[in-house]
This record gives sequence, structure tokens and C-alpha cells, in this order.
Amino acid sequence: MGDFDPGSQTQQWLVAAKDGNSEAFARLYEHLVPALLTWAELRIRPAQRAHLEPVDLVQEVWLRAWRQLDTYDAQNVPFRFWVFRVAKNVLLEAVRAASRRSRGQAGPSTRMFALQNVPDDVTAVSKRLVRDENLGAFQQRIEALDEEDRALVVHCGLEGLPHKEVAERMGLTAEAVTKRWQRLRAKLEEQGVPGTLLAEAS
Repeated sequence: MGDFDPGSQTQQWLVAAKDGNSEAFARLYEHLVPALLTWAELRIRPAQRAHLEPVDLVQEVWLRAWRQLDTYDAQNVPFRFWVFRVAKNVLLEAVRAASRRSRGQAGPSTRMFALQNVPDDVTAVSKRLVRDENLGAFQQRIEALDEEDRALVVHCGLEGLPHKEVAERMGLTAEAVTKRWQRLRAKLEEQGVPGTLLAEAS
């Protein structure tokens, strides 16, 4: 998503959300949820699916982000980057909880998150996107990529990380990451992947 244009609809939603408007925050969620759901589908391992569904994780991210919105610094941090940082923390907690369950240190419930107080419109958007054939086709395209290209999509395209940080993670130069991601993004968009699903160039 990149930094906000102060006059954009997204920025107006954000200002309203920070003033306590949950409906405005639901609109922000709807804007980012395709990327979040794709990210969750790629990051949650098959063995973890018995306890953790991508749609549940994404809705828990909505709840956490809404509760923590007063900590978000819109002047210095892109909203997408901030939301995905929340998502990573939620996933890490879920993986640790699943590990405890596998060792018999948790109760018998198979539901990882209670998901109380999720608005109906947020739940409806999440469930609709789970059934979205176009989003499913995009996820399949990513899964068919080699490991490095998949990492570029996750880090550059979905999480919106700075290319310098992605380069350090992947053992490449920032210039190489930028060039490879530009080519890969162009290829994905030629295949019909909507540009709005991916972060702006950083």
C-alpha cells in the first residue's frame, strides 16, 4: 500500500478509525484482507491447519490491530507494514500455542482463537474471500514459484518490506531484489493478478 496520500480515501478511513470509528477500520481491513489472507495461506503449514485456519488468523489480526490502533504512527510507518507486523506476532503466538497443544500442555479445544466481537461485516468479507476463485488462483501461482520467488512475493509484495531488509534476509543485494521483484511483479500482473493486492514499490 505504501505511504498514504493525505487526501486519499484510505487516509480518510484511517483518520476516522483512529477517532474510534470501527466501520472505517473495517473498510481498511477490506482493503488489505486479500493480501493478509494470501499471506496466511502461504505461511500456515499443513500440519498446523488442524488448529489454525487462515481466515481465523486474519480475523484475529483485525481484532488486535483495532485494539492497538492508537500505537500506529501514520507519519512514519506505512499502514500495510504495521498491519503485517501485527499479523506476524499473531502467527508466532499461534505457532507457539499449537506446539504446546502437541505436547499436551493445552486443553482439548481445536479452535486457536475465540474470535469474540468480530463485526459481522468483517466476518462476511473474510468468508467471501476464502471462496474467491481469483484469489485462490493467485495463491496457486505463488505456490508454484521457486522458493526465492515465493519469498519475494511474501516479503516485497504482501508484507511491503523495504528492499534493503528483504536483501539482508535473502542474502542478495538491494539492487538485485529490486530488479527481480520488478520483473516478477510484472509477470504476475500479466497473469491477471490485481496490482492492488501487492504493496507499492519501496
